[in-house]
Parts: sequence; C-alpha cells; structure tokens
Amino acid sequence: MFGSSQKNGASAYAKIGIETGVIAANPHKLIVMLFDGAITAISNALKNIETNNVAAKGQSISKAIAIIDNGLRASLDKKVGGEVALSLDSLYEYMSRQLLVANLSNDTNLLMEIHSLLKDLKTTWEAIAPIPVSLTEIPRQEYDALAPRPTKFLEA
Repeated sequence: MFGSSQKNGASAYAKIGIETGVIAANPHKLIVMLFDGAITAISNALKNIETNNVAAKGQSISKAIAIIDNGLRASLDKKVGGEVALSLDSLYEYMSRQLLVANLSNDTNLLMEIHSLLKDLKTTWEAIAPIPVSLTEIPRQEYDALAPRPTKFLEA
C-alpha cells in the first residue's frame, strides 16, 4: 500500500525536476536532453529484453523512436542547416528504422548500434556548446560618485 504511493510520489518529483530542467534549458541543452532521453530509453529496452519483459521493451523502444522522430528530427532546420541537417535527417531516419527492426526481432546488436550512435552524436553536440558569457568577463566601467564631473561651458 505504502510502496505504490511512495513510488508515485518519487515519480512525480522526478517529473517536476525534468519539467523544470526543460523550462530553464537553452535550445542547445534541450537537444542534449533529447539525446539523454533516447539513450536511456534504449538502455531500458536492453534491460527489458534480458528480463523478457516484452511490453516494457516495446514501450522503451517506442519512446526512443518518438524522441528521435518528434524531437531530434523535428528540430532540424534543413534550410539553414544545409548538408549537415540533411545528413542528420537521414541518420535519424535510419535509427528509427533500425529500432523498429530491433523491436520486432529482439536484436540487441541493433539496439547497441543505435545506442552508440546516439552517444557519439551527444558527445559531438556537447563539444560545440555555445560558451556562456559570464558577467565577470564583461568589462565594467568604474564609477566614482565622488569624482568631479566634467563641466561643459558654453562658448560665446
């Protein structure tokens, strides 16, 4: 009785933490979060195959496919991104297709391949993170309230 309410409470707390992270994240961080979600879903699918939990495996793989298609692929701007965006689109399509095949055949090798590809992409994405500008790097103009102010005289 108490175990289920504690589990639900912990789940709700984790959900709030994720939602807060999404709200506070910049677009670059949101992509990292999508990679993390897809990687975690594939890891869960691998564990579910080991334990022969077919329903949970299917849900995990479906979640990974949804993240790839509705998150990573949908965020591509093919007009601005050019060749890189088109290549990533093809790669994401390949991943989704392979995940579907892995789901139907319980192919852990395919899952590991996609897991590895996502980890490599995440590492690359993190490496190109924009450098945040801290307030200490902005040159400050010193202001001395006691210093005399320059006077401007009208010339006649």
